[in-house]
Amino acid sequence: MASRKTSILEAAARVIARRGVRGLRVEELAAEAGVSTALIYYHFKDRTGILRRTLEFINDRAGRYTTERDPDAPPLTPREELEQTLLLELQDVPEVRENSTAWGELRASAVFDDSLREDLARASLGWVQEVAQLLGQVHPINSATALAAAAERLTALLEGLSMRWLSGSLPLGHARTLMGEAIDVELERLAR
Repeated sequence: MASRKTSILEAAARVIARRGVRGLRVEELAAEAGVSTALIYYHFKDRTGILRRTLEFINDRAGRYTTERDPDAPPLTPREELEQTLLLELQDVPEVRENSTAWGELRASAVFDDSLREDLARASLGWVQEVAQLLGQVHPINSATALAAAAERLTALLEGLSMRWLSGSLPLGHARTLMGEAIDVELERLAR
């Protein structure tokens, strides 16, 4: 059974995905989570605290669904691990749709909200570093600068493809194909 705090964060991700950051009202969040507004303020202090912790929650949840593997499955090659980590961000399951939509809403709000900008930049940097590390496992004889640049391009493209898919302007299969092709291009570039 999830803790109350986790239930609130799950509800916050749902509300942000549905109504955006500007549409997040503590009263609506309390109703969605089935708790009192006082409990929300107890755990998160204020609206900014809710947003920051929801961003962390979304990031952690994405980390779980992109990296969890069946312990009985054969180990992945470094390239397969890279591909799976990126492509699992493009899957039509409620948790991924909700996570990606909420991430996009938080990113869009950071344009106007300085308090979110730093947290979002830190989360994005962590993601870029994770992908750079995976790229380095495929092609270890590369500079950190080259790996980071390739990771930056791949993660930026993935966010764009995700938003286009979620908004209905790009079919999921085509988004996955484009991402796979971009992975190939970046790996070829690093192999030179």
